[in-house]
Order: sequence, then C-alpha cells, then structure tokens
Amino acid sequence: MTILHKYISRLFFKYFCLVLGMVVVIYLSIDFFGRIDRFLEAELKASLITAFFLFKIPLILSQIMPVAVLLGVLSAFGLMAKNNEIIALKSGGVSVHYLLIPIGIIGLGMSLFLFVFSETVVPLSVVKANHIDDMRYGSRITTSREKNIWIRGDRSITHIAYYNPADQMVSGISITNFNDDFALTRRINAETGKFDAGKTGDGHWTLFNCLVQENLNKAASDHDVVFYDEKICALDIQPADLVRVAKESGEMPFMELYRYIRKVENQGYDATKYRVDFYAKTAFPFVCLIIALFGAGLALRGSTREGMAISFAYGILTAFVYWSFYSFCLSLGYGNVLPPLVAAWISNLLFFIAAGLAVYNLE
Repeated sequence: MTILHKYISRLFFKYFCLVLGMVVVIYLSIDFFGRIDRFLEAELKASLITAFFLFKIPLILSQIMPVAVLLGVLSAFGLMAKNNEIIALKSGGVSVHYLLIPIGIIGLGMSLFLFVFSETVVPLSVVKANHIDDMRYGSRITTSREKNIWIRGDRSITHIAYYNPADQMVSGISITNFNDDFALTRRINAETGKFDAGKTGDGHWTLFNCLVQENLNKAASDHDVVFYDEKICALDIQPADLVRVAKESGEMPFMELYRYIRKVENQGYDATKYRVDFYAKTAFPFVCLIIALFGAGLALRGSTREGMAISFAYGILTAFVYWSFYSFCLSLGYGNVLPPLVAAWISNLLFFIAAGLAVYNLE
C-alpha cells in the first residue's frame, strides 16, 4: 500500500469510528428513554436493563455501519478537497480513479466483516436482548419459539402450532375453555385463523375450517358439535403477543435460517418472510461496498468547501433513498409481489449501477 493510500485509509477510519460512535450513542439514548418506563413498571433489575442495552449494540452496529462508511468516505475526501489536496494530486498527474483503490478495498472488507459479524455476534446478542425484553410480559405465554405456542388466558388454554408474522395468520389452533371448577366446557379446533384489526383497533380473530364442541362438562348426549367454514371468535390473544414468540430471522445465523425454512416448508407452512430475510442476509452487507463507491464518486466531483457540503447532502439523501427503497422491496417480497431473491437484491443492483456511473464520470 502506498503512502497516499495509507493516508486516505487513515482519514477514512478516523471519521468512520467517530460517526459510528456518535450514532450508537444517539440510538441507545433514544431507545433508552423509549423503553425505560416499561422496564421500571416490570420492576426489572438495573443489571438486566443495562445488559439489555449492551446486547443491543451489535445489532445497532450492523444496521448503521453502511451509513458510517458513507460518511467516513465523504469526510475523508471532503477534507482533502477542502485543503486543496485533491487539486494538488491532480496537478501532479495522479488519477482520481487511483484514489478510489483504498476505498474499494475498504468497502469490500467492510462488507465481508459485516456479513461475518451479522452471522456470529448479532444473532447471539439479539436472542439475549429479546429474552430480557420478554421478561416484561410475565409467563402467560410459553413456546418453543417457532412452533407449539401455549397461551394461558382467563379459564382457557390456547395452543397454536405455527404463527406467520408476515400475514398475522395462525395455523393448527386449538382453544380449550374451563369453568370455575376447572372442568372442560368447550373446545375449538381450527385449521387456520387470521386477525382483523377492525376500525376501532380492538380487532377479532376469524377462524377457518373450525370445529366447535360445546357443553363438554355434561353428558355425552348433551354435547353440541358444530362445524364452521368461517367463524369470528373472541380470543385473549393479540398479534403483538405472538410476535414476541415467533422465531425471528435476526436470531438465526445464515445456515440455521436455511434449515429452518426447509423445515417449515416441509411441514406445509408458508415461509416467505423467512426466505426473503434469508436472501437479505446476503444482500445487505454488500451495501458497504456500493455506498462507499457511490460516496467517493460524490465527494470527488468537486474540490471546494461548497462541493463538500453538497456531497454530504447528496450522500445523506442517497442513504435515505436506498434504505426506503430496500425496505419497500422487502415488503413486496413479504407480500409475494416480488420473488424473495429479487426483493432482497434489486436495490443493490440498481445502486451498484448508479455507483458505477458516478465513479465512471469522474475526471
């Protein structure tokens, strides 16, 4: 590595670390004030609260690293332009594209690091953070995470074989009701169920292919058994309760998520959300390389302080547009509008083309 490349790399990492640290502090501060009241109401110990926010740091780092890479590139080249170093290098016969070599290497290295970091450290920390967060809700719900959710209600026990958070659908639902003497009174079995929030937001569950057995505490001849194609049922369950127990993609490394998808699909359940997240695990880390090249293309277009300010504005706008478009495409994938692979990668493809054009047009 030449002296010039070492200089550019040193400038980049200086501002990259500065931006990363500042954003982590801001993120944790906002998250702290948003959650502290609920933690105190649940009477969690200070050590558990502290551990929760410490376990959140790896996830925060993985989410904001691309933005830190972008601002690091803009800061490094912007400072060089402000000090007229870019002009001096051009006057000395140094090609602008030669200055991009360390940024390309750093961007690729950051992408690989983010992928490994997201597959090793982040899933472990997310599991521990979610476990502490679940302590706020008590023990009304027990589950094996991905299947066999058991919910204790008011004189009722509900079992759900599988919950799909993408469309708020439950599969293999069984509801058992008891009287005050804990004698079995009613049992409901349904193939699937879907939550309808309604206009008031209270909502209700609609069960499909539903078998209802009434008066089970009486003689067998008095039992009432009715089958419904569709039945509205008041359940002591909200989707927010089930979201906490549904297995999250962020809790599983790459290969574990792949095996989980195969397992869910082999059992006949819809795993579209998890398949989209599976491809997103490979797509998102490479935004570090793409956004580094794009940021360099913006920063090297000018050599004045005004150019640096404009580059920062375009850079922040680019990050916002990318994240919005990326999230939108994932939503289309969750809704089966786009194939999972396309939904995860199309943002990278389009922005990689834009980054290539920005670098190609440099003089």
